[in-house]
Amino acid sequence: MKLTVGQKAPEFTLPDASGKTHSLSDFAGKNVIVYFYPKAMTPGCTTQACDFRDNMASFTGKNYVVIGISPDSGKDLQEFIDTERLPFLMLGDEDKKVLEAYGAWGEKSLYGKIVTGVIRSTFVIDESGTLTHALYNVKATGHVASLKAKLGV
Repeated sequence: MKLTVGQKAPEFTLPDASGKTHSLSDFAGKNVIVYFYPKAMTPGCTTQACDFRDNMASFTGKNYVVIGISPDSGKDLQEFIDTERLPFLMLGDEDKKVLEAYGAWGEKSLYGKIVTGVIRSTFVIDESGTLTHALYNVKATGHVASLKAKLGV
C-alpha cells in the first residue's frame, strides 16, 4: 500500500544506534524528511546518506529534520554514522513494520530479478504530520538535489 500526499503520516517509534527510541510525534511542529534505504555501508546508500549530510544546512535552515530508516541493527547503524560522519538521526526497523506502513517494503526489480526488499523512498511530512511528498523508487544519486528543488531549499 503506497501512501499519498495529504494523508497523515503513519506514527512510528524506532530505536537509534544506541537503542534509544524516537517517535515521529517527537518532531511535531517541524518539517520532517523521512527516507528509507536498503542497507548501511552499501555504495548507493552511502551516496544518498552523504548527499543528505552534505546538504544538511539547506534543510535545517528551512526547519527540516532528516531521519534515515533501514532494517539495519544498531551496531550497523553506528558503524555507518561513525564512518560517514552522519549528523542526522538514523533509525533501525529490523522487523520492517514501519517500512511496511509507509509502503517502502515489497517487491522490486533488482538487476532484472524481482525480489522483496526495501523500496528506496522519501517522505516529506509537514509540521502537522501530513504528507506533502511521497516519493517511491527514488535513485540514490541525484535524489537530494531533486528533493531540494521540490522543497525550494
